[in-house]
Amino acid sequence: MTRRAALAGATTALGGAALLEPGAAAAAATSGAATAPPWSAEYWAHKGSVELYLFRKRATPPRAKEAALPVLFLVHGSSFSGRTTYDLTVPGQTGYSMMDRFASLGYDVWTMDHEGYGRSTRTDSNSDIASGVEDLKAATDVVARETGVRKAHFFGESSGAIRAAAFAVAMPDRVDRLATSAFTYTGKGAQTLEDRAKNVEFYRTHNRRPATRDLYRSIFTRDKPGTADPAVGDAIFDAESKFGDSVPTGTYLDMVTKLPLVDPAQLTAPTLLARGEYDGISTEADLLDFFSKLSSHDREYLVVPGAAHSLVLSYNRERFWYAVHAFLTPPPRRDSLS
Repeated sequence: MTRRAALAGATTALGGAALLEPGAAAAAATSGAATAPPWSAEYWAHKGSVELYLFRKRATPPRAKEAALPVLFLVHGSSFSGRTTYDLTVPGQTGYSMMDRFASLGYDVWTMDHEGYGRSTRTDSNSDIASGVEDLKAATDVVARETGVRKAHFFGESSGAIRAAAFAVAMPDRVDRLATSAFTYTGKGAQTLEDRAKNVEFYRTHNRRPATRDLYRSIFTRDKPGTADPAVGDAIFDAESKFGDSVPTGTYLDMVTKLPLVDPAQLTAPTLLARGEYDGISTEADLLDFFSKLSSHDREYLVVPGAAHSLVLSYNRERFWYAVHAFLTPPPRRDSLS
């Protein structure tokens, strides 16, 4: 598939799925009863002796015998935990919680802290991608038990996108539709990964790396300053510092020594590949190469203008959430009966 054909196909697919006028989903999510705080709960999954923290939000509490809501499972990336990524509070700001937004749109929304992150057990593991897949297996057992839903939608950002895609390959019976942002296939042409590779010996010899305020600030400035509020990096540090001053190195090591980690030909779930216009890790050429090799023809490619690496915490996050919701709620497919 040529680059032009891939872009044309993705644009057509997104246009077909996005049935609401721009901004309509956002307006619906912030009007009437949807403004009430969502119900939430905490759970624990067990991976051997490792305890994995899960967090859940939905518009209203679950009730016996009611129809199950569509489940959306959010997978975090390399440097901060699940609730910090998807349920962040930024002082003086509103509207940073992807969990709140999708709960208001009618989803049963879950996230987790992978081994060594946040509230989950801190071990000697470097919490690489393979470990993350095992975490998701344990977590989805809990989700299925609590919701009755065995096949959920998944979304992951950055190395969380790799974790989610690798899980979709390993456990296709548990994945309905897969949305990703800042996914990395081969890493070719990714300046951030080239810079990161200079520290590969540290990642090989250390299972954790420092998690400083400067680290979190740099995530939102290294590619294109002005694509996210500077307060976001500080809010992340304030949230994560409660759990310690370091995070695992495994996904960093994987992304500079083991790519590709996902074979697109083995990924059968309908897939959305999204990137920010200025992302220095997830390059357009790399994503389109992956896109062209996907086994499913139910696939979409999206670029969010005015955004960089993190779409879910950018100024333009509303535009991205709108596109994800459209991808997860397509009209039924129709085929000729003749």
